[in-house]
Amino acid sequence: MRDQARTEYLLNKANLLPACPGVYIMRDRAGRVIYVGKSRRLKNRVSQYFQAGGKNPKTERMASLVRDFEVVICSTEIEALTLENAFIKQHSPKYNIKLKDAKSYPYIKITKGDYPRLVWTRRREDDGAKYYGPYSSTSTVYSVLGAVNKALKLPSCKRRFPRDIGRGRPCIYYQMGRCCGVCTGEVSQEEYAGLIKGAAQILGGNTSALRRELTERMQTSAEEERFEEAARCRDIIAALDSLREKQKVVFAPGEEADVFALFDGGDCSAVSVLSVRDGVLSDKSDYPFGAEEIADAEGMSAFICGYYRARDYVPSRVLLSFPLDEEANAALTACLSELAGRNISVISPRRGEAKGLCELALANAAEAVRAYREEVQKDERLLLRLAELLGLKTYPARIEAYDVSNIGSEHMRCGMIVVADGKFRKGDYRSFSIRGVEGTDDYAAMSEAISRRVARLGDGSDSFSEFPDLILLDGGRGHVSTIRRLLEEKGLDIPVFGMVKDEYHKTRALCSDTGEINIARERQIFMLIYSIQEEAHRFSSKKTEKAKRKTLRKSSLTEIPGIGDKKARLLLVHFGGLAAIKSAELGDIAAVKGISKRDAEAVYNHFRKK
Repeated sequence: MRDQARTEYLLNKANLLPACPGVYIMRDRAGRVIYVGKSRRLKNRVSQYFQAGGKNPKTERMASLVRDFEVVICSTEIEALTLENAFIKQHSPKYNIKLKDAKSYPYIKITKGDYPRLVWTRRREDDGAKYYGPYSSTSTVYSVLGAVNKALKLPSCKRRFPRDIGRGRPCIYYQMGRCCGVCTGEVSQEEYAGLIKGAAQILGGNTSALRRELTERMQTSAEEERFEEAARCRDIIAALDSLREKQKVVFAPGEEADVFALFDGGDCSAVSVLSVRDGVLSDKSDYPFGAEEIADAEGMSAFICGYYRARDYVPSRVLLSFPLDEEANAALTACLSELAGRNISVISPRRGEAKGLCELALANAAEAVRAYREEVQKDERLLLRLAELLGLKTYPARIEAYDVSNIGSEHMRCGMIVVADGKFRKGDYRSFSIRGVEGTDDYAAMSEAISRRVARLGDGSDSFSEFPDLILLDGGRGHVSTIRRLLEEKGLDIPVFGMVKDEYHKTRALCSDTGEINIARERQIFMLIYSIQEEAHRFSSKKTEKAKRKTLRKSSLTEIPGIGDKKARLLLVHFGGLAAIKSAELGDIAAVKGISKRDAEAVYNHFRKK
């Protein structure tokens, strides 16, 4: 009856909305945002969620959890699409399909300088270098770097040029003919600059233009009897042709496009993205989504906008394996054109090469669903076996593991890691600084951390509000007994087990407060517990060491008369570290805002006396 009254309330509220573009935000009982969507007619779209029938199971499940919603009125659909994308990024709703954080994508970087190098990085900086990407994975980056270096015979060693020109013997790659040999001094700066320009053209997907330039240069060099230069151009052209033969050619040279395909497998779905540059299939990305995430054509507009906001380049054509209605297509086209700074076409092809490429992308998405489903089923079987072994009443969908790490009694922290559905969920990791424990009392430290953690259960603030199905402790029966008593005092019934180590500090068994549970013969269970224990230890130790280093940097400066915590922080922020402060000149230290001349002299003299 209560659910029916809630649905009637939400439907009546939706029917009062205007029929104009906007964004709607669905919230659950705890006030958390669980879904964000956009519509060109808010009244029609939002009311559909609360009408009987006509919804797929995922949407039905999401709608059943909605306790209230809010809307933001927009003047155009493109404005709504932009705002929807921003809200999804801000709230990371449970039922929206989402991209991983773009900070984790790898780029290929051509450094600045007289002798630029090709390197890969995960950080884009405003340093004047050229960046290409982001790519779908580091394996793709290594493959591209290897192909470019091999084609142009670029150096991949750690030597620095021009400093190391003429120093030492050339490496084995030069002897094998796989490096042009800048270190020998036989390659001029102009010649090297030409190779780097060629690398930039390849990475930019313009190998056809590079091939034309090389052909012209080869012919000119041959006519002027510069046969070594002509031979070098010939070899690079051959390498480019070989590289193109190994790639899948799907369009004519010079053509570019990205292809998005969506496959819905019912219990899970996937988006596959194929990237075509210079007519060649150059990269592929798969994005599988679980049973809760709603993947449909409507949500794909926000997904595609988010995909390109994390990248620096939008190809002239974006192909879709699914249809978008005329207004949705126009909004997406306008959004991408605005991002690119030029006209972009968004097409759902019905025939020809483009249609064939969409079908190829769809087949990749279907395979991603199959692989994801297989992985999920494997994890489910493993967690069910763990539940059986430990006698758990519920499936351990969320496991929290705790490890205490300390450096003396001054620096003590307890790390908490989370395993959700068999996968480490690093966004939920937490580190607790232990404040109320004297000495190195592991039991008291773990009690303080878990007491602070469970105080947040069910408060609706973030992932802390989620109840763990199982708690694992890096420790033995004493740890388990202590934490079980703590949870009982707080009225919580959460299973607790310890992860016992052997004399070599490696995982040996699980234990309750009454005895041990042998997992040595359960290989998959053993490997799961081993990985959890190692990850908890790694995370906790890393946080403790970081806190120690921070204190050491500060304490070294605060030993200096007149330098307190505030001034120490000013110096560290300005110079970026203690090493830079030690080597700084007096005038540089005095130039720091908030540091007097007397303070600067004290700092300068302090490190010169040592």
